[in-house]
Amino acid sequence: MTSIKKLILDYLRRPGYEPMRPRQLAKRIGLKKKERARFDDSIETLVNRGRVKRTEDGRLIATSKDGDTAGLIPGILRRTMNGAWFIPDPPPAASTETDETAAPPAQPLEDVFIYSEHLGDAHTGDRVFIRLSSRRHAGGRRTGRVEQVIERATRTFVGTYFEEWNQGRVRIDGGVFADPVSVGDPGAKGAVPGDKVVVDMIRFPSHSQSGEAVLTKILGARGEPGVDLLAIIHEFGLPDEFPEEVLAEAHDQAAAFDEADLGDRLDLTGETIVTIDPIDARDFDDAISLQKIEKGHWLLGVHIADVAHFVREGSKLDDEAKKRGTSVYLPGRVIPMLPETISNALASLQQGKVRFTKTVFIEFTPQGVPVRTEFHRSAIKVTRRFAYEEVLPVIQRPEEFRGKVSDEVRQLLHDMHELAMTLRRRRFEHGALELYLPEVKVELDKDGRVSGAKEVEHDESHQIIEEFMLAANCAIATEIRERNITFLRRVHGSPDPVKLQTFAHFVESLGLTLSNHSSRFELQELLNQVKGQSFEQAVNFSLLRSMKQAEYSPSNDGHYALAVDNYCHFTSPIRRYPDLTVHRIIDQIIAGKKHAGLDGMATLRLATHCSLTERRAAQAERDLTRVKLLSFIAGRLDEVFDAVITGVVKAGIYCRCSQYPVDGFIHVSALSDREYLDFDRTTMTITGRTTGFQYRMGEKLQVRVATIDPDERALNWELVKGPQQKSRRRAERKSTDRRESDKTASGRRNRSANGSRRKASSKKKSTRRKRKP
Repeated sequence: MTSIKKLILDYLRRPGYEPMRPRQLAKRIGLKKKERARFDDSIETLVNRGRVKRTEDGRLIATSKDGDTAGLIPGILRRTMNGAWFIPDPPPAASTETDETAAPPAQPLEDVFIYSEHLGDAHTGDRVFIRLSSRRHAGGRRTGRVEQVIERATRTFVGTYFEEWNQGRVRIDGGVFADPVSVGDPGAKGAVPGDKVVVDMIRFPSHSQSGEAVLTKILGARGEPGVDLLAIIHEFGLPDEFPEEVLAEAHDQAAAFDEADLGDRLDLTGETIVTIDPIDARDFDDAISLQKIEKGHWLLGVHIADVAHFVREGSKLDDEAKKRGTSVYLPGRVIPMLPETISNALASLQQGKVRFTKTVFIEFTPQGVPVRTEFHRSAIKVTRRFAYEEVLPVIQRPEEFRGKVSDEVRQLLHDMHELAMTLRRRRFEHGALELYLPEVKVELDKDGRVSGAKEVEHDESHQIIEEFMLAANCAIATEIRERNITFLRRVHGSPDPVKLQTFAHFVESLGLTLSNHSSRFELQELLNQVKGQSFEQAVNFSLLRSMKQAEYSPSNDGHYALAVDNYCHFTSPIRRYPDLTVHRIIDQIIAGKKHAGLDGMATLRLATHCSLTERRAAQAERDLTRVKLLSFIAGRLDEVFDAVITGVVKAGIYCRCSQYPVDGFIHVSALSDREYLDFDRTTMTITGRTTGFQYRMGEKLQVRVATIDPDERALNWELVKGPQQKSRRRAERKSTDRRESDKTASGRRNRSANGSRRKASSKKKSTRRKRKP
């Protein structure tokens, strides 16, 4: 290994090294200008050999190596109240390179628990190296300690400013850090106590030292309208405004669009085509046509907005869309992946307007078996736009809509319903799973504050579109797979058998039967069985926790919940970047390119990025919804709420308010001050030793607010009325005691009739023995 390579690796492995860009690294190791070419070559060689890795923003980090990092395992941290879970990186592909710096291949590993005192200054989402220890966590899980932070998830945080000991300090939102961080002299940037501010972390707090940050922006006074939204946008690093060059490119595409110039597109503008979307939707990216053809077969047309026509690969628009990864749907605000010129206009499939699309035609037998697939670059003109709420009345009472909805459209909706329900039955016959997790939509007033909440109904109008989108995604993935093309799949791995076993124990504690927990058919039968019962949500949430997260991957890992081998996202290119990549592959196939698809390593990197941006968007939506709901409930401190237990841990129980979808915690010490409580990990229950009252998922309670802090996203309930359910084991013991008591009383009567003092004395001894615990 050349001396420059050694200088690079030695510096990257220094304790406390913070990832930096090549130009900065060259300065740090003292290279002269004439050595820059060799330096750049050395960096490329080390990256290609896997010894050095570039982060997404171009910074350099060293990977594991024999010697300094022998035995270290890279992965991601997810902090909890008393430590963190470490999710190891998947093992890298085997390399054919031979080099003195080469490291042995990493071995697959289960998640590892890291206790707080062994975290150092690592934070949630950081990529770190850990070293395993011999200590075991609950359930026999391995534990370890963080040895090095490879890459920070973020250095930007949001919090509330205050002053203490003549110092400016910030309490970071979300309970991220236990203690406030210092931001230097009071009044930086004009901040006053109570302001929501953005800070960049200079020194991360750890078990042994306090944190230090610099205040970079003031968002406004805590509690002012819109400040909570800005706080979440900055906290999650959500890209808000589009750069000027991106907007300019979008406007250029709008100016160049000519709906009359269809080129070689299949002209479907005369077909009967409908869209069905939420009533407040603005970006319509899917439309449906359906015909009955020979032999009683169906020809389903799924028409998807041709975003790839406007967003060319490598363009400014493409770079920005890739960076964002997905649109973010926050309460009261949408942060789109693409400028609205495209997302809400050019690409949106608006009623009565010619729009360019990618069309997939799928032929089905009357039984719903797909027998043929073809795809086209096309143009359509939507005949009628429907909101979900408008569809079922037309299907169920078509005569009432004569004159309001055309005969062709009424027949189309009827046929769509018939085919969709056939496809749905067939999916479940083949082992698909569907969890019943109600979606609750928060209603906001003009200031962005919660005014109410309602459950979104998922009726057959939603199922129609859902079935057709699933069918299109499966058909496209199968067609691409048959051509041996690398593409971004949507995969869902099989669940951990240990977690499923735990789930089985839990449902058995409810008196339910699950004889084969590895069978999707039995799992779905169980979900159907509990529908409408008090513990329906508890069973569904518990099963969800037993499942792995779906993600993007180039690997053919199948989709467990859908029970299919090939699946991808194709139907929402306006709001998801993976769909856009699939559209480009379709373009390549239609054009007859022999080497269509993506590079293997590039696809892996893109899959990881898109999975992360998807999860970031979902977490931002959850967090802002929670902040708004907590602020709403904070004004109802004396109100008593109905609640359902959604989680049971040794420390206490989690309860979800029935009126509003927000969870809070009740510590075990607040459940009872009259008896000891026992926690059963297998059945996930807490049981009173004396009363037998049992706290388990699904039980109904009444609660009121004990403590609440929207900034910390923390809510602790006070128990007003507990469950009336007694544990089965306790009830059986009391039943046995009653039977023994009856026998003893009978014996007493006999002994009393005999009038024997000796027997009476024996009777007293018997009574004393019975009173023994």
